[in-house]
Amino acid sequence: MTYRFMRHALAGAALIAGLSLAVPAIAATVNLKADLSGASEVPANDSAGKGAVTATYDTDSKTLTWKGTYSGLTGPAVAAHFHSGDPGKNGGVAVPIFTSADKAGSPFEGKATLTDAQAADLMAGKLYVNIHTAAHKAGEIRGQVTK
Repeated sequence: MTYRFMRHALAGAALIAGLSLAVPAIAATVNLKADLSGASEVPANDSAGKGAVTATYDTDSKTLTWKGTYSGLTGPAVAAHFHSGDPGKNGGVAVPIFTSADKAGSPFEGKATLTDAQAADLMAGKLYVNIHTAAHKAGEIRGQVTK
């Protein structure tokens, strides 16, 4: 009787182990933030502007969702983007936030589906947010996106 019980118990354990391997991975939501300032620009500037962006990234759908604010800029914002780039280095536009003064405003929010390369950069800390003004065409305030 004990032998029979052990055989059924082992078969059951093997079945449970097999099923646990077949369960798909659960998507994760990653919380992110960026604190924007002129001192973080490359090269740094003396802007009194400040900003903040909070974001979430869904690893299953590859959807990046964000909300942000800014204030104290030298003039109206004319564009804002997520850029690819290591801390202290400039990079190209990865995801537009707004691309013209008539669409600019604080607060702002949006979402985008990332490519595999953009997702890899995001998770590696290689994306930053940049807000541009007429006085600072390359960017007045910037903040690296971190977990």
